[in-house]
Amino acid sequence: MEKIKISLPIIVEGRYDKATLSGFIDATIITTGGFSIFNNKEKQALLCRLAKDGIIVLTDSDGGGKQIRKFLAGILPPDKIHNLYIPKIEGKESRKRKPSAAGTLGVEGMEKDVLIRLLTPFIDGEKASKSGKMITKVDFFFDRLTGCEGASDNRRKLCEECNLPNDMTPNALLEALNLLYTYDEYKRMVDFLI
Repeated sequence: MEKIKISLPIIVEGRYDKATLSGFIDATIITTGGFSIFNNKEKQALLCRLAKDGIIVLTDSDGGGKQIRKFLAGILPPDKIHNLYIPKIEGKESRKRKPSAAGTLGVEGMEKDVLIRLLTPFIDGEKASKSGKMITKVDFFFDRLTGCEGASDNRRKLCEECNLPNDMTPNALLEALNLLYTYDEYKRMVDFLI
């Protein structure tokens, strides 16, 4: 099977995440080595250099993944980061004896189809984002996803419907929705849920 070509580098947490993606993705895939990235100045410098044309961050949806993502946001140019979020799915990876502390699958445990769907906007030859109207913060306000009572519950419902982590910040959710859905698809979901 021919691998899917992605020219942007992809950051993942560990070697098993990299091995999973390498099975069907042709891209530069860099591991953070988990939390070791916090003290590894050489790897930090490499990531900053690789990010000059854009870089994809694909960490687990647990607390550790969030910490690593936050750290990377502090060292990489913010306008070059493309954050992708795997859904929170309960389970354990086949190589492990017991589930992670969060009890959810990481990047290595995701189905290939899920990962391809997340990465589709970055496949060489594809557009960088869905064409047409973008979802904005103004849409979030009018659709009761920010700035009103119950907004966080509404965002949680939308995250669950989209198979995204249910504790995403409004900005992270906005970015993910614009990568995954057209404006019309988003409006249909919001109209149905809220």
